[in-house]
Amino acid sequence: MTRFLVHFILLLLILPVYSQAPLFSAQDTLRGSITAERAWWDLNYYHLEIEVNPNEKYISGSNTIRYKVLSENQVIQIDLQPPLSITKITQDGNNLIYNTIGNAHWVTLLKPQKIGAYNELVVTYSGYPKEAKNPPWDGGFTWSTDQNGNPFIATSCQGLGASIWWPNKDHMYDEVDSMAISVTVPKDLMNVSNGSLREIVENESSKTYHWFVANPINNYGVNVNIGDYVYFGETYEGENGPLHMDYYVLRDNLGLAEKQFKQAGLMMEAFEHWFGPYPFYKDGYKLVEVPYLGMEHQSSVTYGNKYQNGYLGNDLSGSGWGLKFDFIIIHESGHEWFANNITNRDIADMWIHESFTAYSENLYLDYYYGTQASADYVIGTRSRIRNDRPIIGVYGVNYEGSGDMYYKGANMLHTLRQLLEDDEKWRQILRGLNKEFYHQTVSTEQIENYLSEKTNIDLTAFFNQYLRTTKIPVLEFGLKDDILKYRYTNIVEDFDMPVRIKVKEQEKWLFPKAEWQTQKLNAQGVREILVDENFYIQIKNLSE
Repeated sequence: MTRFLVHFILLLLILPVYSQAPLFSAQDTLRGSITAERAWWDLNYYHLEIEVNPNEKYISGSNTIRYKVLSENQVIQIDLQPPLSITKITQDGNNLIYNTIGNAHWVTLLKPQKIGAYNELVVTYSGYPKEAKNPPWDGGFTWSTDQNGNPFIATSCQGLGASIWWPNKDHMYDEVDSMAISVTVPKDLMNVSNGSLREIVENESSKTYHWFVANPINNYGVNVNIGDYVYFGETYEGENGPLHMDYYVLRDNLGLAEKQFKQAGLMMEAFEHWFGPYPFYKDGYKLVEVPYLGMEHQSSVTYGNKYQNGYLGNDLSGSGWGLKFDFIIIHESGHEWFANNITNRDIADMWIHESFTAYSENLYLDYYYGTQASADYVIGTRSRIRNDRPIIGVYGVNYEGSGDMYYKGANMLHTLRQLLEDDEKWRQILRGLNKEFYHQTVSTEQIENYLSEKTNIDLTAFFNQYLRTTKIPVLEFGLKDDILKYRYTNIVEDFDMPVRIKVKEQEKWLFPKAEWQTQKLNAQGVREILVDENFYIQIKNLSE
């Protein structure tokens, strides 16, 4: 425990940098850091077996954890959050002793852990899982009923952690290579989880649905959805061949879903164009109706937008373009590329998930309605930016950055696109990201370095400005006769982003820095300049 206390003290020393961050506990460190008891083993396979009792709001089951030994150690950390409790932990049939501190359980292994060996651990557990208060933001189990009184149940756990409902290695850095999910439910209900449905076993009063995930998957992407579902589907001819697209909705909503879910195929076409092939062909793509708004569960995207366009019928941009698509279908499916294919190693870097996916909304519009429509949309979302704290959070304590990771992040990426002046090059960079980091967990630095390399622009100051501060660059300028005087203020060191302006319908580039510069416009009688609003900066006209 000494090393955790030392880590905790170090966190307290750096907290003044994050003046709006909470005080962190030893539990935050155990949850958010790569502890010694996590670092020595690499996840290979899970088999999660769970029985769900809707009447009692009770679950029970086990998780078989297969791992590869990277270095010698005899203590392994397994995570499971109260009020759930572990019944027993076994390896090779032998019961193991474990010590519990909060959500973390340190298991003492009996057999030698030899480097390169693959071993298995079986964790048996049960209890009344935390009920979601405001899913998916404050998640857990959602116990609901449909309009016919049938149980309607779903899980959601991003941020909170998958260990809120099943035992696992609950840190983003290590994704399991493949996973089996077996869920037993009452006979008159259906369970839908991730991957492909391999088998349905009829029991005396229940059914067990066996799903298999062939691709790496992050823990929070695993889900259970239970209801009186009906199924329909289609085959999409994608870049990597035929893709199964399956839809599970409540019985009474089949007609609505058959109409609304046509947008799923449109989404797939647009996003394969911009981001490259769908990353999980082996597991297929699903939309599953749930009793909350929705979530990006891998290959099992959940949907609760009430079969209407916009965000519950609202246009988040105020431009009108937000009503041209169903927000949950487009946004949550965009996460298949950014969150599920490319996954942040630490939740402090969650902008990698949310900035690119919020940006995917206007790329969808770009594909079907043109560049101006997409620009109007993303610019319209600026009214939702708060600049309350940096987009990047605090590392090692399971603490994400500001909610501005959505639309400030999207506008940052939209601004970066302007610097290239070549949309095809930008498209190839986005596709290249999903190829370079295919099925990987990554850091902000990796993404920054990749974008700097592929754009051939040193983006260090650019990302420092938009990701690590709340400052929005201010372009100050004054105009006298045809001499333009200009500079940036409210910027980080070395910020010198070019910006496009228009003078009498003629486009020009300015290269502002912190120091005043002048430029002769060679335009007699010019009284104003227009700064391209596609750049996420503020304007201060000193001539007025």
